[in-house]
Amino acid sequence: MAFRFEELEIWKASNNYIKDIYLITKKFPKEEAFALISQLKRAAGSVSANIAEGSGSSSKKDFSHYLDISIKSIFETVSHLYLAKEQKYITERDRICLYEQAEILVKRINSFKKWLNKK
Repeated sequence: MAFRFEELEIWKASNNYIKDIYLITKKFPKEEAFALISQLKRAAGSVSANIAEGSGSSSKKDFSHYLDISIKSIFETVSHLYLAKEQKYITERDRICLYEQAEILVKRINSFKKWLNKK
């Protein structure tokens, strides 16, 4: 048996995004472990977690709400990436790569929301 969310491409893509965030934060200084690293991991992890949680909703409206929260978590992640770049923990190239992944993920979640609401 598979849970409904495990079949969703947006959940799979968000899982890949969090993996990339985990990889990039390994380069951060240790003193950021309980600050920026933690914030980045929580924000990025919230994306897939909210997709999973929302997939168990009893209504499309409720699921859509969880998808909105996922998108907001992506925005939060992107904001933290700017700080990471300003602090020179990541390169501009890394930031742009993760930014572009975030843009694609937002578009995919929004497309899924439209499909869900038409269903």
